[in-house]
This record gives sequence, C-alpha cells and structure tokens, in this order.
Amino acid sequence: MAEFTVHSHPGSPFGRAVMATLEEKRAPFVLARLVPKSPEHLALHPFGRIPVFEHDGFRLYETQAILRYLDRVLPSPPLTPDDPKRAARMDQVMNINDWYLFQDVGNVIIFHRVVGPRVMGTTPDEEAIKAAMPKAHVVFAELARLLGQQPYFAGDALSLADLMIAPAMAFFRQTPEWPALGTPHPNLVAWLDRMEGRPSMQATTWERLTARVAQAA
Repeated sequence: MAEFTVHSHPGSPFGRAVMATLEEKRAPFVLARLVPKSPEHLALHPFGRIPVFEHDGFRLYETQAILRYLDRVLPSPPLTPDDPKRAARMDQVMNINDWYLFQDVGNVIIFHRVVGPRVMGTTPDEEAIKAAMPKAHVVFAELARLLGQQPYFAGDALSLADLMIAPAMAFFRQTPEWPALGTPHPNLVAWLDRMEGRPSMQATTWERLTARVAQAA
C-alpha cells in the first residue's frame, strides 16, 4: 500500500488523532511538519487548519473525514461499531470534540496554558481562561455522562471517538484546571488513563513526534 503522509505539527491534538489511528492500524506513515499558516500550509489547506493527509495521490483534510477514510482503507482492527446506535454515539462524541470541546474551550484553555507558552513564549490570559471554564464544565459533564461505566465511548471496544477525544483531553491534564474539570468525573479520568496507556498514544506524544521529525530532517 502507498505511503501515508500526515502534514501536521507535533503539538496538534487533531494531527495526533490521525497518527494515533494509524498506530492502532499498525500502518507506517510519514510526519511532514507544517508551519501553521505558512504559504506551504495554505497551499495544502485553504482554511489553514491541521492536519492535512495524503495517500496514494489523494489529499484530504478535516480530521473526522481522515479518520473515517483510514477505517475504510485499513479495516483491521475496525474502529467503527457495527451496531447503528453505537456508531451514532461515536459520531456524536466526535462532533462534541469539534464543536464544544475545541471551540471556546480547548482553543482557549489549552492554547493559553500549553501551546502559546511552549511554542510562542506567551503568558496565559487568565481572564480568557476563567471565561472558558463554565463551558468546559458543561462539556466535561456531558462527556462523562455519555461515557457512563463503559470502557470506551461507543461501548466495550475502542472507536474513532476515543482516538479523536483523547489527544485534547491529554492536554487538559497538563493544566492547573484539570483537578476542577476531572475530579468530579472519575469515569472520565479512568478512561483517559486507559487511553494514555495505549501504545498508539504513547507513540504520538508531542515529545515523541518532535524527536521523529528531528530524526527525519
């Protein structure tokens, strides 16, 4: 099979979701580092988002589309439930990630606490973080409710939803806000522990991916 290329940045949770999925599929891939909003980036993605994916001359962006494509062209192990209700739950959680966990929550708290200081040397905007916390509490509570006592969001088996949500949730764990967000939801904390123990997540940490890019240079 032709090589998979992921154009991303080692710190992108969306890029990590794609690479963790490839790791789950045991599919080798190339990580091509993108400088966000650079001319090279905008030539691949007109909206300037990360990641961009290429396979056998086929280029694709939008993380959900990439993950579903990978599950079709690499069907083993399957990451989409056969049961329609479980598949619908998977889709729902993936959309919660994009519309509610990322929008006005992750792109504020994670940016100001982790990405900005680490990449751009910025100082966190405490007022912006404070303003994002009420929505963060709603999102965490709903994710905990949907997870319930299942090991994974779509039931007993890992799905694309888990691989989509876990990279962002792992970033929250690095913030001072984590105790307030995670402590009320021990099932969500246990799920994240389970996810971070998977080889696919361990292989795609910011540090591991940065080292991978350096070795390829």
